[in-house]
Amino acid sequence: MPDANGIVTPERIANIVIVGGGTAGWMAAAALSRFFDDGKRTITLIESDLIGTVGVGEATIPPIRNFNAMLDISENEFLRETRGTFKLGIEFVDWGRIGDRYFHPFGEYGHDFHGIQFHQLFLRQLALGADIGDISDYSMSCVAAAHRRFGRPSAQAKTPVSEINYAFHFDAGLYAAYLRKLAERQGTVRREGQIVRAHRDGESGDVFAVELADGSRIAGDLFIDCSGFRGLLIEEELETGYEDWSHWLPVDRAIAVPTATTSPPDPFTRSTARQAGWQWRIPLQHRVGNGHVFCSQHMGEDEARDMLLANLEGEPLAEPRTLRFTTGMRRKAWSHNVVSLGLSSGFIEPLESTSIHLIQNGIARLFALFPDKPISSLERDEYNRGMRELYEDVRDFIVLHYKATQRDDTEFWRYVRDMEVPDSLARKMELWRLHGRVFRENAELFAQPSWIAVMLGQNITPRSHDPIADTLDQHKVREAMRQMREGYRATAQRLPSQEEFLRRAGAWHMEQPTAEFAFGGRQ
Repeated sequence: MPDANGIVTPERIANIVIVGGGTAGWMAAAALSRFFDDGKRTITLIESDLIGTVGVGEATIPPIRNFNAMLDISENEFLRETRGTFKLGIEFVDWGRIGDRYFHPFGEYGHDFHGIQFHQLFLRQLALGADIGDISDYSMSCVAAAHRRFGRPSAQAKTPVSEINYAFHFDAGLYAAYLRKLAERQGTVRREGQIVRAHRDGESGDVFAVELADGSRIAGDLFIDCSGFRGLLIEEELETGYEDWSHWLPVDRAIAVPTATTSPPDPFTRSTARQAGWQWRIPLQHRVGNGHVFCSQHMGEDEARDMLLANLEGEPLAEPRTLRFTTGMRRKAWSHNVVSLGLSSGFIEPLESTSIHLIQNGIARLFALFPDKPISSLERDEYNRGMRELYEDVRDFIVLHYKATQRDDTEFWRYVRDMEVPDSLARKMELWRLHGRVFRENAELFAQPSWIAVMLGQNITPRSHDPIADTLDQHKVREAMRQMREGYRATAQRLPSQEEFLRRAGAWHMEQPTAEFAFGGRQ
């Protein structure tokens, strides 16, 4: 209420209500309960055992390590509990042309010389006809993945192992269960039940309570909508609206099925382009996650399921499950006093494993702009602006994979090859075509090496290189590159296999670390 001078003294948010569990809900609960359950707030998560979760996002990108570290999660314990494996990047098969294969790594390519970017020197040597191999030969993550090896980087390491960057594959259901235990230990209260109604303030329009099927009400000052595609509060109640991006990303179905393992787990995800979409392969400790993402306008569900089952490496462990979606985002991720996370906020196909990161980033932005009462429209708008930028950045990078194809074997690939793309992406592609230039803008998620990997991997070679690369002696550059390439290969050959590393670290399910396999710092 305003004081005598008309000044409103803000009140603290006292009750936070998370609507829905799954990965998004329990990530939010674990983070909020660690930092905001100070005895002056309550954090309640409502979910129903009768409502299933999607749980297809089993592959991640490196920032997930920051989220786990923020929660003080032991990396080896996390991998053990979620049956997780390490991920050095993504192998793409048949995307540029049928028969093509390239690797999108985590980490940098090579080393800059005298301030000149490595990839420009690579392009120059390529133009000179030098025998310099593939650009993947100059990434420690690429070379380790090619050898099916892994090493955890250390700041003290004096070898190229320090250049490895990594993320994880894990069982999303086990991750949610792991975070639930953590959140409940930290004070989060879980309420079982189905929400049947939201109650709103007649003046402000804010939600002040949700009602369960048994008639009980749970009051809140701030609501986190993690109810999935339904968007129970953000859409059904607040009617925020949805921005449809299917004209750029027309795939709208995914069929998922787990299979038995037939070989030790690879330290990378694989994405194989199919006639009207693509198939994923995600190796875990106890099984392999598989899925076929496809466009229903160009392929029927029965055909897509048959194609998936015909291209599995192991025995199916469950019946295939279909997920239907429309690529896009809510027009407002935060409306009134409701913040949407995960599928409630939007959906971009998991081609670059960004689904969990979008949840993580939403939580981080909420922390950075955590409100008082009354909620400031300026802070709410800033949250929405930032989330829109992130979603559009990810959208453009995913669209690039489709646009940068030479395939013409099906109507689907001809459509995406010839379609108009967002102006922001068209500009990036043209800058690359001219002189191989890539610029990371604002807080853009994907850095320069990611764009280079996809552009070169899908046969978009610049017409020329940056002229500054011509200022260095080509023979010295070639020799330095040879030494670099051999150093990466020799280092990779000395690394253990992923399974050996996990077992020796005590990160394999039901195993403890061996005495001789110690690490510096908290692992």
